[in-house]
Amino acid sequence: MGAPPTTDFSPFPKPAQQPAPARGLDAIAARGTGNVGRLQEVPAEVLQERSQSALAVLREAVDAGPAAFSTSLGAEDMVLLDLIRSHGLDIAIFTLDTGRLHEETYRVLQRAEARYGRCIEVRMPDPQAVRALVAAQGINGFYESVAQRQACCVVRKLQPLKQALAGRRAWVTGQRAAQSVTRAGLLPREPQGPGEPEKFNPLHDWSEAEVWAYLRAHDVPWNELHERFFPSIGCAPCTRPVTLGEDIRAGRWWWESAQTRECGLHAPPSAAPAQRPVAAQAAEPPSQPLHQTP
Repeated sequence: MGAPPTTDFSPFPKPAQQPAPARGLDAIAARGTGNVGRLQEVPAEVLQERSQSALAVLREAVDAGPAAFSTSLGAEDMVLLDLIRSHGLDIAIFTLDTGRLHEETYRVLQRAEARYGRCIEVRMPDPQAVRALVAAQGINGFYESVAQRQACCVVRKLQPLKQALAGRRAWVTGQRAAQSVTRAGLLPREPQGPGEPEKFNPLHDWSEAEVWAYLRAHDVPWNELHERFFPSIGCAPCTRPVTLGEDIRAGRWWWESAQTRECGLHAPPSAAPAQRPVAAQAAEPPSQPLHQTP
């Protein structure tokens, strides 16, 4: 008997068929996605200046602290991880394991720990909240509406984030203004709502080329999905590869309009209620750390 046919139950169109990807740096240099076009070489003196600028913002976060850095283990966040650990900055580091990540993301976490030590606290959503979410909307209910997708993000990301940032006065992120229309106008420092930590964006004015120049120059590990047309990486069901010429965040929640393609982690205070339409009033149970290094 032959192999049974493969059935795809997703109601959304598949991205265009990609060519066999190049490997390593050739793939990254050839990708040509987003606002920066084909990645260009960055002179060493420019990269040094950009690094010092990012370090200055990181040191401001330390001064405003206690500070914490939330890493998705994407390219930008690997730059910041290297800067924080290489310069011994007093910034706690954590990542959110939503339970729906790519295997490649776990592998880069393992490589990061081998390089920098077990310095990344892994935060997980509350199991009871996840069970209630799935019971209410199904295992992949986030495809059905923006509200249901945002509810999933609240349970799997926002609630654990709130727990991780409790007691912090500075929150470091790897956001860049050039990443998407939702991040245009990003500032190096952004005050948040009452009682929330101030947000620090050390790479706010970096280009994609500068990010990759830093990773190459310092031999920093990165997620291998970046070599397969994934410039922005989130949960596996909500991330697809992009096609040539697409915005670098076009693969995130691709079935939605560009204006809603945020999970709510980085929504400005004025937009926060709209980013939390369904599960915002749910109880905030404590997230479950996998491991933590003091």
